[in-house]
Amino acid sequence: MQQWITGIILALGGFLISIPFIWMILSAFKPEMEVMQIPPTFLPKEFTLENFVNLFENMNFTIYLRNTIIVVLCSFVGLFLNAMAGYAFAKYKFKGREKLFYLVLATMMIPGQVTMIPVYLILNQLHLTNTMAGIVLPGLVGAFSIFLFRQFMSTIPDELLEAARLDGASEFRLFLQIILPISKPILAVQGILTFIAGWNSFLWPLIIANDENLYTLSVGLSLLKGQYGGNFALQMAGSTFMVVPIVIIFMLFQKHIIEGYTISGMK
Repeated sequence: MQQWITGIILALGGFLISIPFIWMILSAFKPEMEVMQIPPTFLPKEFTLENFVNLFENMNFTIYLRNTIIVVLCSFVGLFLNAMAGYAFAKYKFKGREKLFYLVLATMMIPGQVTMIPVYLILNQLHLTNTMAGIVLPGLVGAFSIFLFRQFMSTIPDELLEAARLDGASEFRLFLQIILPISKPILAVQGILTFIAGWNSFLWPLIIANDENLYTLSVGLSLLKGQYGGNFALQMAGSTFMVVPIVIIFMLFQKHIIEGYTISGMK
């Protein structure tokens, strides 16, 4: 009985919290006059896709979507690099390994805002400001991702790797054909988190790029609020287009996220 009561309370709480998101999504399919109507309507009286059409025809959301997809795909390349670094810290013994790993962990204590100016100055010297390379390069490798990979890969038996080496497998082949397949749980978690971070990228693209053709969806949504501050239906459509993919990804893979954190913390 107690479980039923707890479940009902949690369901009601979840529904109340989700009401603003549901109203936002429904308002994206309303005409502007209906969104401004008082008292407001919950379900659209007149269903329309005009707001989404305006996003792509008048607000360059096609370009923003393309740039965001590029950032996400490059982030997955960085995911592969993080996996390689985590594997090296977990399975290779070299001088200064522990000290270097602690140094990597120490960078997690430094707020990202602190390093933005030095990174910007470095990229400016390399003539990479206002370029897609300048947007994606600083985010390719992350200490937190390396830490999770290292923790997970430390649980892989050394005997398995030695057997592969005795069979003549090269180190790179060993990593591709043995380590990565075994690491599917943590790869799934990191893949989800990488997608979410890339899809939501806002501050760094806004700083490093001054060309609108390099802006991401988050920056485009900010421009939408500034240029069309009175058009709430258009803003709801932009917010819906930005939020719904993240919500779907999280709902589908939240189990993997929780399991991945649990496994990566075990040794």
